[in-house]
Amino acid sequence: MPELPEVETVRRGLEPAMLGERLERVEQNRPDLRFPLPDRFAARLTGRRIEALSRRAKYLIADLDDGQALIMHLGMSGRFVVEAPGTPPVEPGAYYNEIGRHLIHDHIVFHMGSGARITYNDVRRFGFMDILPRSELETCRHFAGMGIEPLGNELSGETLARLFAGKFAPLKAALLDQRLVAGLGNIYVCEALFRAGLHPEAEAGSIATATGRPRPVAHALAQIIREVLEEAILSGGSTLRDFAHADGSLGYFQHRFRVYDRGGQPCTAPGCGSLVKRLVQSGRSTFYCETCQPRAPRR
Repeated sequence: MPELPEVETVRRGLEPAMLGERLERVEQNRPDLRFPLPDRFAARLTGRRIEALSRRAKYLIADLDDGQALIMHLGMSGRFVVEAPGTPPVEPGAYYNEIGRHLIHDHIVFHMGSGARITYNDVRRFGFMDILPRSELETCRHFAGMGIEPLGNELSGETLARLFAGKFAPLKAALLDQRLVAGLGNIYVCEALFRAGLHPEAEAGSIATATGRPRPVAHALAQIIREVLEEAILSGGSTLRDFAHADGSLGYFQHRFRVYDRGGQPCTAPGCGSLVKRLVQSGRSTFYCETCQPRAPRR
């Protein structure tokens, strides 16, 4: 499943084609994706102008001029294809889904006032769309209880310490808990912990003092999370599994992985010499260097 940087890459690629444009016509080629589409889905969108295009965790949100919001999730294989008059089709972002686009899986088509056509194609149909009042988004079923944005102003050492204070859960599990920090995925958590020198099995509360104040490592971790995500966004995402660049080449960020998917290979830290290890946490692979990421003593 694409992680936050992939979704943000798509948002930035869609924005020029959607922001400020009117949805002249909407084609709905099936009644459902992962879930049933809202009642009168196409009719409720037709004629609406898109006033903003944002991202919340791994969701895309298009604010409409009638106070509603179109919520979109890519699932595992969802993609958008933009076709402007006189130009070849372009998939927004720096990568495309190498499963291949089959027209039978063009499920939703947005015909924009500019003449552009934006098609949502999803082979596996794990993505979904919904329409809800913009004023109710934070309390709706998709976002209720969702944690802070890792690229937002809330992310700081103080915030991480407050969220993790007193928690005995592994640090990696806490970072993946969407109720605490929204949108972080397995790849970038592994990378951030390595760069911060923190063991993935260390207690989450170890980054805070007994009184809940941030230790220096909490500030470092917050900064590193932001840097890893921003670096990945500029590189077009990790391009793992189904994702690759539009010219067929592999993505860039996966060549910058310092620890993820490098089990048994030498650590990339200068002068380290240890081999990267792999362990399984909650069914997910974790990669780390026991030399660069020593286990913190238990309290």
